[in-house]
Amino acid sequence: MSKKITTFAIAGATLAALSVSSVPAYSAEVTLRWQTFVPPVANPSKFYKPWAKKVEKDSGGRLKIQQFWAMQLGGKAPQLLDQIKDGVIDMGWTLPGFTPGRMPRVEPFELPFVHRDPVSTTLALQDYQDKWLGPDLKNYKPLLLHVHAGFLFQTKKPIHKASDIKGMKLRAASRGGVWLLDALGATGIGMPLPRIPPALSKGVIDGVTLPYEIAPAVKTQDLVSHFTDLAGPQPRLGTNVFTFLMNRTSWDKLPADLKRVLDKNSGRAVAKQAGELWAQIEEPGRKVVASKKKNKFFTLPADEVAKIRKAAAGVEGKWIGEMKKIGADGAGMLKDAKALIAKYSK
Repeated sequence: MSKKITTFAIAGATLAALSVSSVPAYSAEVTLRWQTFVPPVANPSKFYKPWAKKVEKDSGGRLKIQQFWAMQLGGKAPQLLDQIKDGVIDMGWTLPGFTPGRMPRVEPFELPFVHRDPVSTTLALQDYQDKWLGPDLKNYKPLLLHVHAGFLFQTKKPIHKASDIKGMKLRAASRGGVWLLDALGATGIGMPLPRIPPALSKGVIDGVTLPYEIAPAVKTQDLVSHFTDLAGPQPRLGTNVFTFLMNRTSWDKLPADLKRVLDKNSGRAVAKQAGELWAQIEEPGRKVVASKKKNKFFTLPADEVAKIRKAAAGVEGKWIGEMKKIGADGAGMLKDAKALIAKYSK
């Protein structure tokens, strides 16, 4: 592609040496361009800024990660998967849910009440990836799949019972989340994160389903006033899968020792760390929300949660039906996702 901006910078002296001697390929200095849709003040920076520094340190400074936040290199959040695949950027962090159906095999983790906590779900994703995600990830070098702590209702009006949700226009980050909201009588609207503040300000939506940690980045502490989670062992409605992916050609061009550096800092090697961080950053986010005196917190009681579970029961069947259309074993994937989360929850 003519717009490809990967930089494999090799010093001139090294190039000359390579042409006449056996100087090994790993003497190359490589700069990889990384992009995401969130601003650098958002909580994902607490993982990905230190990650980039560690990669550079582990490579002895020969592998540099140049980070671009809030789509500084251009494009919109739903375009990130294509930007990575096409080599417009070398690597990026995004949600497949922004392009519904693009990576459908990750979606069982986003269905209602499958998720328990970010550590067990993130660890489960590593095992699940090996078995099921080959077709979805074939155009990428996956570096990490993980989740956040789980989303709750953040709305302009109170939700004290399941029926209060009816008629609301609510944002979700994935089609499973949209289906859940529709099943509850709301109008579910799929929407990337950067569009949330203007949509709330202009009344396009009445609220969102998000974790607390991202609230300060999209100003929901200012734009809504009611925050509602659930009673019981699963206080959140569900979660969303994040993908940290690399362009295949950029990966293939790396010398073997720099591939080992990235492998050392990806997948299973960092999954628990990612899950623990996304668990930890919930409380600071909640404190920001609670700092606004207008904001009110409510936990739906067990009998109302049961109504939500009943309404959401058909979402799993709907997703399995979608998998049948592409010849995928939705029931098997969902069964494995639940079993793996249970395994790592012990």
